Amino acid sequence: MKISQTSGVPIYQQIADSFRADILAGRFKDGEFLPSIRELARDLKISVITTMKAYEQLEAEGLVTAMQGKGFYVNAQDSEMLKEQHIRKVEEALNIAIKSADIAGLSDKELIETLKALLAVKEL
Repeated sequence: MKISQTSGVPIYQQIADSFRADILAGRFKDGEFLPSIRELARDLKISVITTMKAYEQLEAEGLVTAMQGKGFYVNAQDSEMLKEQHIRKVEEALNIAIKSADIAGLSDKELIETLKALLAVKEL
């Protein structure tokens, strides 16, 4: 996990975002424990409080559950719910792209061609 001190995104948010992406991508399985709060804080050279805040955010989102004395483990993820979450993220990103294209003066056709070009590069 890489954390940037200069990104402008709070460290706890970077940690939560990283774990969220890993959980939603299936890199953490149902019931698997996240690294301990102290272990992660030590590895990242950050405060235990910062790590705890990230884990609490994931718990509030229903991605993990705290188990007294054992740490935080990953909750089972509903595949349809996961798909919906990913579709929402795509829609949000595309809405941002549409607004940026409008500001830049790109036509709908130019925006679509840009998306097609990016998709073609992804396939390589």
